[in-house]
Amino acid sequence: MADTLHEALKPLSWLSGRWTTKDGRGYYPNIPDFQYHDDLEFICIGQPMFNFTSISRHPEKQSPMHQERGYLRIKPGTNELAFIVSHNFGLTSLEEGQVDFEKKEIVLETVKIARMSFAKPPEVKKFKRVIRLMEPDTLEVILQMETENNPLSEHLKAVYRKVD
Repeated sequence: MADTLHEALKPLSWLSGRWTTKDGRGYYPNIPDFQYHDDLEFICIGQPMFNFTSISRHPEKQSPMHQERGYLRIKPGTNELAFIVSHNFGLTSLEEGQVDFEKKEIVLETVKIARMSFAKPPEVKKFKRVIRLMEPDTLEVILQMETENNPLSEHLKAVYRKVD
């Protein structure tokens, strides 16, 4: 982990670090409900952005389920954010939004999606992501998703604990 948090990220310092959960839940129309274990990481390497990783596993078997890699960037001197995320199922999303510094809450929505030609259907059309600090060591992440078959609906919800 980098030693220095970029000046532009200091209002987001609460997000920095490693987070883990064992009680992630997923649901969506036309698929069975499921549980997952997820590890998140927001690391600053000295630039005005966090490097981001998310690795989800099956809670009992520990087999891989989903991975994301990306960057959460703040427009210096503002509360505007951009989040570019590459998903291992063949999608890259650009989400933009804002952080409420007082509430310690980030709300992001898709502005562009790129999809590889042979990605599995259904086609994802939109994400809405809310990241909220509930307590100094507790983070909640809620992801809504819209596909070609279903309107924007809550898909994932997880509560994370900060890892030292």
